Amino acid sequence: MGYVSAVPPPRNDAAPDPDHAPGPEAEAPGSQADRADQAARAERADRAGRRSVAAALLLGALGATVVLLASGRVWARGTAAVADGSLPLTADGRAVTGLPAALAIVGLAALVAVFAVRGKGRLLVSALLALSGLGAALAALAAVDDRAALDAEAARTTADTAARVMGLTHTTWPYITASGAVLILAAGLLALRFGSGWPAMGGRYERDGSPRPRTPAVVDPDRPEDLWKALDRGEDPTG
Repeated sequence: MGYVSAVPPPRNDAAPDPDHAPGPEAEAPGSQADRADQAARAERADRAGRRSVAAALLLGALGATVVLLASGRVWARGTAAVADGSLPLTADGRAVTGLPAALAIVGLAALVAVFAVRGKGRLLVSALLALSGLGAALAALAAVDDRAALDAEAARTTADTAARVMGLTHTTWPYITASGAVLILAAGLLALRFGSGWPAMGGRYERDGSPRPRTPAVVDPDRPEDLWKALDRGEDPTG
């Protein structure tokens, strides 16, 4: 008959190695993947924001330039009857309607002001930018068939208040003006959609009103000029 011991056999469980024990700083693979996904989304949003800023600046500046230049071109032509025949007359865009050019200047100012304000102010300025483009486009299209400017020119030229222009024709410049105004409108819509994430002008120089921490310069006790400079700054060179 074999001998049976009442003492339990020793356990061979290995003690946990403190070097390989999971520390509090260990992260689950899922959280690391989430962080990488968030970083990728933030990078994509940053690239989209930069592209929208560039597109808005390009569209706004180009549209205002087109409107201002096209407004100075001949929009309408005609003739006025005089004693010895007819007199050719022309009217440029500013004579027909000065509204598109004025709104283009407003749009340019709003385009710059978008980057000078934040929050609700930026939203309001963006809306002003879009409305200036819309108003300029509507004003240009409304003046396509206008004859009042040439009738007034005919009356002034012939010294006859009842004179009317004859053979009235219109050029394509009103439509070109309206196209430029649409570009301003597009810049305003971009500002309304993406403007909340755009940088502000001079934002890196803004202060919160608190004094900046001042780091004292290193003073070499063996250099008398450093000691004098420290005293001039109000510092204790022996401290």
